[in-house]
Amino acid sequence: MIQFFGQFLRKGFRPARAGRLTAIFLATLMVAACADGPRGNPPAVASAPAATGSESAVPLPSDADIDYRLGSGDKLRVIVFGEPNLSGEFDVSGSGKVALPLIGQVDAAGLTVSQFETAMITKLMDGYLNSPRVSVEVMNYRPFYIYGEVGNPGQYPYTNGMTVLNAIAVAGGYTYRANTNQIYITRGEGAEQTYPASQAVKVLPGDVVRVPERFF
Repeated sequence: MIQFFGQFLRKGFRPARAGRLTAIFLATLMVAACADGPRGNPPAVASAPAATGSESAVPLPSDADIDYRLGSGDKLRVIVFGEPNLSGEFDVSGSGKVALPLIGQVDAAGLTVSQFETAMITKLMDGYLNSPRVSVEVMNYRPFYIYGEVGNPGQYPYTNGMTVLNAIAVAGGYTYRANTNQIYITRGEGAEQTYPASQAVKVLPGDVVRVPERFF
């Protein structure tokens, strides 16, 4: 564009005409500059927010949301205040019941400790005691089970506050084929759920823990 304008000036155009050409030339440059836009750095592109994984994460089982339910294999200490002959240590049988003096079989499987106490009080009030007071404590929890890619799969005693990493350590640690990022837990009659292999994930008595194999 500049070379073209210079050629016109060298050919001796009249000042008036040269002035008109100058104005045209400057206007053309301004239009071109507007079309090209600023020559600075390109505008920053907003990046997508980092995924937190909370949209699809399964809530972690923790001490805050665990309302422990009795099951076969639990050992209970039962105290009926003022009635030492009705007190003692009792096991939850394979059928989910506790055999107690005087009142016989009481359903326990699937109940919380508080619910089991209420069930005992109801039976004791049915022709045995007027105002029974009952306290129940879990002495020994039923075992948990772990299988898959661990050194020694099998059944192990449960200890209070156990996490999936504790359970894996008890079972001999990971095998070289193990997926160390996630685990699967089956709890009670529920379906198998996926959880991260984290110290934040609790194991409960009776849980079945599966450590999967990695595929890469």
